[in-house]
Amino acid sequence: MTPLGAKLRKLRADRGIALKDMAKALNVSSAYLSALEHGKRGKPTWFLVQRMIAYFNVIWDEAEEIQRLAEISDPKMAIDTAGMVPEATELTNVLGREIAKLSPEDCRSIRDEVMRRAVKTKP
Repeated sequence: MTPLGAKLRKLRADRGIALKDMAKALNVSSAYLSALEHGKRGKPTWFLVQRMIAYFNVIWDEAEEIQRLAEISDPKMAIDTAGMVPEATELTNVLGREIAKLSPEDCRSIRDEVMRRAVKTKP
């Protein structure tokens, strides 16, 4: 499941909305919406994200959160390490091979550490 998928599922559950009803309102198939929630489809278009925001009638912070989650919810991310240091290629290969073995806590910890280091090195 992607971060966006988890958010959509929670919003639907909190409001008692069936997947098929939301899919119909957004003019997408139930299968597509289910696949989006489960991380089996790529991130939705900007236009669909805007329709989701309008559908849930959210504003400001929650709308921005949905947009942010859509941006980080590509379940098939490709990383091009050409021209980077060898350690970058090694890191992406190890992570790609071993990520399924990591616990949610390990994933959060590694994500947080990468974010901390990336922010620290920004000019």
